[in-house]
Amino acid sequence: MFKFRKQFSYAVTAFFLFVIAYSNPIIYVNQIGFDPKSPKIAIIGSEKKLQNTSFTIVDSQTGKTVFRAKIGKTESIDDWKLNKFFYQADFSSFQKTGKYKILFKNEDQIVSSPNFEIEENLLAKKTISSIVHYYNKQRANTPEELEADKNMLLFGSTKRVDVHGGWCDASGDVSKYFSHLAYANFVSPQQTPLVTWSLINTSESIPKQLLEWKIKDSLDNEAIWGADYLMRCLSDEDYFYMIVFSYFDKNPAARRIVGLKANSVTTEEYQSAFREGAGMAIAALARISQWNKNGDFTSKQYLDGAKRAYAHLLVNNTKYDDDGKENIIDDYCALMGATELWIATNDTFYKKEARKWAHKLENRITDQGWFKSNDSNRPFWHAADAGLPIIALTRYLKKENDIHEKTKAVNVIKKALDYHLTVTKSVSNPFGYARQTFLFNNQIKDGFFIPHENETGWWWQGENARLASLATAAIEGGKTLNFSKTDPTKKTLDLYASQQLSWILGCNPYSMCFMYQFGEKNVPYMHSNYGHGSEKGGISNGITGKDSNADGSGIDFKMEDNGNEWRWTEQWIPHSAWFLQAITAMVEK
Repeated sequence: MFKFRKQFSYAVTAFFLFVIAYSNPIIYVNQIGFDPKSPKIAIIGSEKKLQNTSFTIVDSQTGKTVFRAKIGKTESIDDWKLNKFFYQADFSSFQKTGKYKILFKNEDQIVSSPNFEIEENLLAKKTISSIVHYYNKQRANTPEELEADKNMLLFGSTKRVDVHGGWCDASGDVSKYFSHLAYANFVSPQQTPLVTWSLINTSESIPKQLLEWKIKDSLDNEAIWGADYLMRCLSDEDYFYMIVFSYFDKNPAARRIVGLKANSVTTEEYQSAFREGAGMAIAALARISQWNKNGDFTSKQYLDGAKRAYAHLLVNNTKYDDDGKENIIDDYCALMGATELWIATNDTFYKKEARKWAHKLENRITDQGWFKSNDSNRPFWHAADAGLPIIALTRYLKKENDIHEKTKAVNVIKKALDYHLTVTKSVSNPFGYARQTFLFNNQIKDGFFIPHENETGWWWQGENARLASLATAAIEGGKTLNFSKTDPTKKTLDLYASQQLSWILGCNPYSMCFMYQFGEKNVPYMHSNYGHGSEKGGISNGITGKDSNADGSGIDFKMEDNGNEWRWTEQWIPHSAWFLQAITAMVEK
């Protein structure tokens, strides 16, 4: 996920030189498909206003027309400056299973969409096995990695520890991170611990389907692999080591346990705060301890490790926060940890702790519905985990029985979801791309993409993890609100979730399916050290605001950029973790 990657090679062919210069018009659609009863929207883009007002769906195997409907109103997206008109092709009412494509006649030209399918639980059935495959291939388990990581030197010290295992962070980065932007305080993503918790969550949420699809054992093994790594990263002093950093050096002996600042500057601040991966690590260990399955550690050790780490951070957390202050990321990550410990132990202490963190999170909601990151005016925005505050509250509500406490949490979830729907619909937005509120030049703004000028000093990239996290929040949050099936807000949330996933899977202005080896168009393969690289089931970073726009306005996607292609094309483990949570939530009734 870092700026300088001279060792990478990109096998880019002329077919993939994208500048949004397609034949006119073009149909953008989710290139995998839909559940029968889910919202289904494709987008038709054209440089001229369209005269034809209807589209058809044909069976891609027989060529028979099976559905016809009117296209939506003419829309444009002024912020993106694409000089195009867009029309929604809504076929949500068509529910017959099968394989299809959309046809649109424009003057004497017939335009065809990529193929897609309609089938019950399609996304989960089609992709979970590949996601598990992706993580299995991302394991840091080559002989070179294992040898180096079993005897790992701490930066600035002569001490060595065994931290073998875990997953390489990205298709171009074999480092291992609990969180890699700790120094920026407000941008820290959840990485390895989030993957572990996501795998555990899927195993517990849809076990019947996983058994039917014959992937539960392999998924469980991957979750235990992750939990074992978290345990090895738990120091004798009860904090978690944050980062095993490769320095992008082909020599495995260069690897160190480090803290990290901009441009690969390393420090000895490698202790993880709640917001720096520790909260999610505690949550994952506490949750998997209930499986009564042992990896290299026992279930008792998983739970004891979670307890030790939580107790340690209650005393030391602000020492590890780079600015010495807890913020919203501490709140929702600590809430996840305390909640899982409460579920695992039924201990009153953890009940009080979970309520404490829930109250802190609840106190951050504004009248507008966005959360405050700090004690001042910075809105919470996040390129990867934007849905996690809501997910933390929905998980807390799985255990909370007090009606007063439940009502407060549910009200916050409703307010936050209403905000996400409102900000997303406040401008012309036919793709339904999740918009957000952020602080830029000390002014609060709304936009599609994160500001490129932010606290990290350099880091911005495609936001597919953010989209999947918000899809998860819409689905799981909607469940806590107990809507009827015909409630218009439920339908709006379902559409919001569907459009985020469809964007990832090809319904975007570049017709790019960002899940590798799915759909008709993928980013090029990316190579990394020790034989790692792009894998089927991995999801690339995706689309951003315009490269030259500090506030994240405009739109951009590049296959080549003098070594900075990673901002768009690199696979990153949080993307598939959040996608996994979203499709799990869709299956779980």
